[in-house]
Amino acid sequence: MATSILICDDSALARKQMARALPAFLNAEVTFAVNGLEALQRLKKEKFDLMFLDLTMPEMDGYQTLEAIQQQGIDIKVIVVSGDIQPQAQARVKALGAIEFLKKPVDKAFLKTFLKELAPSEPVAFDTVIQRVTTPALRRRDVYLEVANVAIGRAADSLARHFDVFVNLPLPNVNVFEVSELHMTMRHLASNSTMSGICQGFSGEGIAGEALVLLSDSSVKDLMAMMKYPVDEGGDSELELLMDVSNILVGSFLKGLGQQAEVKFFQSHPVLLGQHMPIERMIAQTEGNWRRTMTFEVSYGIENTSIKCDLLLMFVDESLPLLDNKLSYLMDED
Repeated sequence: MATSILICDDSALARKQMARALPAFLNAEVTFAVNGLEALQRLKKEKFDLMFLDLTMPEMDGYQTLEAIQQQGIDIKVIVVSGDIQPQAQARVKALGAIEFLKKPVDKAFLKTFLKELAPSEPVAFDTVIQRVTTPALRRRDVYLEVANVAIGRAADSLARHFDVFVNLPLPNVNVFEVSELHMTMRHLASNSTMSGICQGFSGEGIAGEALVLLSDSSVKDLMAMMKYPVDEGGDSELELLMDVSNILVGSFLKGLGQQAEVKFFQSHPVLLGQHMPIERMIAQTEGNWRRTMTFEVSYGIENTSIKCDLLLMFVDESLPLLDNKLSYLMDED
C-alpha cells in the first residue's frame, strides 16, 4: 500500500534530497509544495499520511503553517526538516504539534528507523523509493541557496547558544556580483546608518574569500546592553563584542559550508574595518579588493529586538570552479 507524502520546502534541492531519503518500504506517492500557503491549499483538497515541513520559507513559513494546521484541525502527521537547529526552534515546533524535528541534511539511517517505528511495514525488495512525481533538474543557484541555508542554520544556532537568545533565521541571498553591485548591496544593508564592520579572510583547498560582518551603531549599543558588556571609555568592550560576533557567525557558517563541501576552512583573525562610520567610508577601504565575487548575503535578527547583524561571505572568482566541483555531487543526483 502506498504512503501519500507532502514535502513542503522552498528549495528545489531540499525537496529532491528529502524525496530521495524516503525509505523504499513506504512505497511513497510524493507531492511537493514550495511554501506553507501552497501546502495548506493541498491539505484542504487531498488527504496525506505524512508531511515533511521546512521552517524558513517565503509567503508562509513553517511556524505559521503548523499554527494554521492546528487552527483548522487538519489531520496530518508533520515532521519538521530544517537547517534552523536552535534548541528553541525545536521546542517551538514540537509545541505546535510536529511529531519530530530533523536537521538538514537528513540522516537517512535515522529517518528509516523513525519511520519504521511510526508506521511499521514489510520492506519491499528494492532500495529506491517509488515516486509518482518527477523531480525537476536543479539549477546551480538552487544548490548554493540550500547549502547556504544549512550553513546559516549552524551560525544562528551558535549565536543563539552563545548569547542565550532566539535568532530569527533569514532567507539567504546568493548572487554573483560585480564590484559595483557588491557596493550597492552594502549601501542597502547600511540603511543610512553609521556602522561598525569586521572583515575576516578564509581559505581551504584553494577556495578563498573574505567575510564582512556589519552592525549598525544602534544594534551594537542594544546588543551590548542586552549582553551586559561593560561600557568603557576606550571602547575595548565594544570591540570585543564585534570580534565575538564575527568569529561566531563566520566560523559557524564556514563549518556548515565545509561539512557539505568536504572542505576544512581556515579563517584569519578578524580585523576591524571601521567603527561608527558611514558605509561609504567602509566601501572606500575595500576598493580594489574585488572584481567579481559570489556572495552569500544573510541578515540575522534577534527576536523581540531591533538588533540586526549582516553577514556577507564573498568568494573570489577563481575559487568558484573549485567550489562547484566540491558541490557537484548535489547537482548530479537523479
